[in-house]
Amino acid sequence: MSRSASADIRAGLDHPVLDADGHYIELIPVFMDYFFEYVKRIGGGDAVADLARQEGLFYDERVLGTWAALSEKERRERWVNRPPFWSLPVGTTDRATGHLPRLMAHRLDEFGVDYAVMYPTRALPLISIPHEELRRVAIRAFNTYYAEVFAEFSDRMSAVVVVPMHTPEEAIDELDYASRELSAKAAMLNGIVHRPLPDGSKRPDVLAFDSAHDYDPVWQKLVDVGVVPVFHTSGQGWGSRRSPTSYVYNHIGSFAASGEAVCKGLFMGGVTRRFPELRFALMEGGVGYACNLFADLVSHWEKRNARAIHALDPVNLDVPALMDLMRKWGDERTLAALPGIEAHLAAGEPTPPAVDEFAAIGAESAEELRDLFVPRFFFGCEADDPMVAWAFNDRLNPLGATLRPMFSSDVGHWDVPDMAGVLEEAYELVDDGHLDAAQFRAFTFDNAVKFYASLNRNFFAGTRVEGAAKQVLR
Repeated sequence: MSRSASADIRAGLDHPVLDADGHYIELIPVFMDYFFEYVKRIGGGDAVADLARQEGLFYDERVLGTWAALSEKERRERWVNRPPFWSLPVGTTDRATGHLPRLMAHRLDEFGVDYAVMYPTRALPLISIPHEELRRVAIRAFNTYYAEVFAEFSDRMSAVVVVPMHTPEEAIDELDYASRELSAKAAMLNGIVHRPLPDGSKRPDVLAFDSAHDYDPVWQKLVDVGVVPVFHTSGQGWGSRRSPTSYVYNHIGSFAASGEAVCKGLFMGGVTRRFPELRFALMEGGVGYACNLFADLVSHWEKRNARAIHALDPVNLDVPALMDLMRKWGDERTLAALPGIEAHLAAGEPTPPAVDEFAAIGAESAEELRDLFVPRFFFGCEADDPMVAWAFNDRLNPLGATLRPMFSSDVGHWDVPDMAGVLEEAYELVDDGHLDAAQFRAFTFDNAVKFYASLNRNFFAGTRVEGAAKQVLR
């Protein structure tokens, strides 16, 4: 193993480095063989296996194939968004590292990383398979496979489980199995479920706000089994991110868009109020959107909370005084229309059935709102993300807040051209004077410990970072 600049940086730190979001690149032939064996083992029958062959289980087969099969004219007529392509590393050693957990564990010291939490790559779409039976079997098979693959490296790496959220019952079933049979400690949830509408279109359901189901039993189940929830959902294909010609156009901001939707839904849906033990992580979107979201929430609450909203009640409008000003300052068109304007204003506006849109949060002050938001959410940030500095800027963020970014390398994906360079790149925030040593420690270790061990203080037991994690948790 060669010595790297990242390893030298790690040697100079007085704390471990925890990668909150590494990626395993599944070898499709290996997993598919395992999948079909698993179907036989559980007596799933030929129907599930046949469905898997027809649908495909992986992103490049199920999505890229659909786009590639269309002509340019058909793509534009149907406005089919261009999906990812050439999305895996091509450096020989890095590519092998993504495929082989043994090699990943061997190279972590070269990366300057003491411990890594590993997520799927090509198996990410399993969570969104539309056919329930296939989705359940494929995810159960994958979780079992993933746990087996990483079991011998538990001192250096922890593998998450995948939990579908199409219904609360489905999520609870998988959490039961994963916690009981696989000793799961962290779960990757799909934060958005696309629900069909009567006109044939679909709407994004963010689970905690305006949802088709009550997901409180799922949040409670997470607390009961001690498994922390992570959202790792892309927003590609939403709104303007539907270019039929450019993956880059679709990719930029896509994880931030989904992260904001999920984070805002959880908060405004009152989940952090009802489940104070829970912490949530949102990966790959960075933290810039979260700083903006927090500032927007504070601003909106200050002007539209249960008390302040009544200052905007149209009954407070002094119509006669307004009409006097219009007569004095109005132009000819306005003066000619004064009778109609007065009649319109005098008619007033209807009172909506509910005016307190922050009721579920239940905050009585801006400080209480801050305390229901800031400690409850953690944000995965890649090494090249300068917005990490914004998260720590307590002079700029409202109410002196510092948000909680976590160093999340994303190794195994195209945006990491050199796996051994991620910590070196992240440390540029210190070299350039944007973070001090304490903030860098929070970014690369403390925040991730506080999140992953929030429901299970033994999350890091038996790992290389156990002692340092205990100090953080004190």
